[in-house]
Amino acid sequence: MNQDEIPISGGGTANKQGRILESTVVPTFQSRGFEVVSYNKWEKAREGYGEELLLKHVPYTTIYGHRGYTEFLVRSRRYNLEVRIECKWQQSPGSVDEKFPYLYLNCLEAMPEQNIVIVIGGGGYKLGSIQWLKNAIETKLYAPETIQYKNISVFSLDEFIRWTNRVFK
Repeated sequence: MNQDEIPISGGGTANKQGRILESTVVPTFQSRGFEVVSYNKWEKAREGYGEELLLKHVPYTTIYGHRGYTEFLVRSRRYNLEVRIECKWQQSPGSVDEKFPYLYLNCLEAMPEQNIVIVIGGGGYKLGSIQWLKNAIETKLYAPETIQYKNISVFSLDEFIRWTNRVFK
């Protein structure tokens, strides 16, 4: 190992790789005129921002009653749309895909938005995990009939970009 190289843990590497996925979302919206701002800054001075926003690090209360965060929330008056965006990256064996049921239940019960997009990348997910998530969404698994079901989508990065091209023309 080169002396200039700093060893990074498996989790640190995964976080770094995950940030690359997240960093591709930002220019996708910037190119469409969205202002990018952290949720905290926006929350403290909403009047200082426009109506086409990509908010970063957006809180919600999880199904466990704790504070959780998703990477983005798109708020658009022009498109009459509010979409929470969660990014998940797993390039090698790990635990991200084991959290899919927790993520799905948070989407159903805890995230307040009607529209939720999950962007998945890396190609290292366990066989069947993404299909399980998509099937859970399609069959409304564990969704009580008493709640209005949400529009939850699971996209690869390519599918996400195609979706933004279609929705935000």
